[in-house]
Amino acid sequence: MKKFIIAAAIAAFAAGSAFAEDIKVGVTPGEHAQIMEKVAEVAKTKGLNIEIVEFSDYVVPNQALADGDIQANSFQHQPYLDNQIADRKFDLVSIGTTITTPMGVYSKKVKSLDELKDGATVAIPNDPTNGGRALLVLASKGLIKFKENPGIKVTVADIVENPKNIEFAEIDAAQLPRSLEDVDAAVINTNYAMEAGLHPKTDAIAIEGEKSPYANVIVVRAADKDAPWAKTLVESYHDESIRKFINEQFKGALIPSW
Repeated sequence: MKKFIIAAAIAAFAAGSAFAEDIKVGVTPGEHAQIMEKVAEVAKTKGLNIEIVEFSDYVVPNQALADGDIQANSFQHQPYLDNQIADRKFDLVSIGTTITTPMGVYSKKVKSLDELKDGATVAIPNDPTNGGRALLVLASKGLIKFKENPGIKVTVADIVENPKNIEFAEIDAAQLPRSLEDVDAAVINTNYAMEAGLHPKTDAIAIEGEKSPYANVIVVRAADKDAPWAKTLVESYHDESIRKFINEQFKGALIPSW
């Protein structure tokens, strides 16, 4: 009987190993990488081994996914993905939501938007989607105005009222924290802010409202959207332990979006 139990255990282990899959998931540094490390722990118990690949910008992860260098990525919100697909013709799809990261306005020179002087320089991301998002944050705080119902694809050219004559410096999103020495304020994505030691809840002089269409997503190639490993990846991310980790680790700076 004892030999049978041992043999059965070995057979089960071998079967588990045979069905285990290995994938690479692209992330950006900061919260996306930290969360994916925990997701990988959950996924491993489900027979999915995740190798995390970090990218330092927002452009390369989708190209790497489209090229087959990685199997999934988790770093971007749906509007950014939509824009990338439209511009670069990627055959990519989102398969699940992850977190919402409120964008914040940061400054080393003023403590509120009201303190910005006439002609102040405000840095925003230079990619169309996050640049538009940054402008909408500033508009929501009354710093600028657009025409009625501007949508989310706004640019500096769409501003119809700019009472403080703000000058906008469009800079690579990853470089925005460093720009704080040279500009009066910068609108920064949460992952890059936190990587630089800035917390949206305590350091931002203004923050994006809760009603935002910018939930982050897990993305795969369209051909893989129904793959068993893709389902396991989403299930692992949506595990209750991941929600608990996000809430405890980031203390409200990130919001689980599932």
